[in-house]
Amino acid sequence: MIKSYGIPVEKSSLALAQLFEPIRADLEKVDLEFGRHVQSQVDLIPKIGRYIQSSGGKRIRPAVLLMAARLTGYRGDRAILYAAVVEFIHTATLVHDDIIDDAELRRGKLAVHSRWGNDITVLLGDYLYIKSMALALTHDSLDLVRVLCDVTLKMIEGELYQLTKNGDADITEDEHLDIIRRKTAYLFGGCAQIGGMLGGVTGEREQALREYGFNLGIAFQLVDDLLDFTGNAEAVGKPIGSDLCEGKITLPIIHLLRQASDGAASRIVRDAIASRAITPESWNELVRHLKEHASIDFAARRAADYAERAKKHLYAFPPSSEREALLALPDYVLSRDR
Repeated sequence: MIKSYGIPVEKSSLALAQLFEPIRADLEKVDLEFGRHVQSQVDLIPKIGRYIQSSGGKRIRPAVLLMAARLTGYRGDRAILYAAVVEFIHTATLVHDDIIDDAELRRGKLAVHSRWGNDITVLLGDYLYIKSMALALTHDSLDLVRVLCDVTLKMIEGELYQLTKNGDADITEDEHLDIIRRKTAYLFGGCAQIGGMLGGVTGEREQALREYGFNLGIAFQLVDDLLDFTGNAEAVGKPIGSDLCEGKITLPIIHLLRQASDGAASRIVRDAIASRAITPESWNELVRHLKEHASIDFAARRAADYAERAKKHLYAFPPSSEREALLALPDYVLSRDR
């Protein structure tokens, strides 16, 4: 066993490539599908598409869809198509988010808007959203399109809600979790659910898959938030502390402000929000407060709770290599460092 934020995690869960080896060829086809459908007579669109693809990414959302489809016995090409649709939706969200956050870097490279400007990037995000739905409509599966539309709307609602809470040091844990559900968890849930729908599972098992993905998504985002305080800037691909400097108050800070009574931590947080910057000295002091009040451990435990909830829903399915891979994925999420 190894430790991740003080939480035991199986070593076997750490190799994402190993987990996804059964669907590696399908994931490669998803990348090809993405590249094929981002082609356009407007040369700039495929150029930016190639730039985004070259930035890497773990492809966890498409992988969840593909593995869930296999879990339910589906082996057809529609899983690859819908996995590409999910990647289009996720990518559209990322490029828009980076504009809103004025984030200079994405995965260690210049964000799209930093290289091509806001006007082009907004339109590219719109293009990707519309392209995703056009792809989804190439099959007569309106029930699947409804799921995709629903999760996309929730993601946009989440971004709007987050904007209303940006810079609000008094945001509550419930409000923060509501943002996570909308911005991240519903798409993860939709991926797993669509895999089940392709396999024609019962309504009960479809719901189990949706809940698996939903809880996995919350755990994923909570760990992502933790990396802003514990990660390595080079590994994470963005400056450490960037969430706070962008006005995003995440669970470790929420817990700290709830626990600390001397006001020192609150002053650091509020000054960073106001100035959109933080000195190394203030950052080190803030991290010291987070450790003293066990705020990082608190957030890590919440992530672990959601990871365990995700796993429980998979026991609606009989043992299989696909189920084992999906069961190991939450442990990988808890252990990741980027």
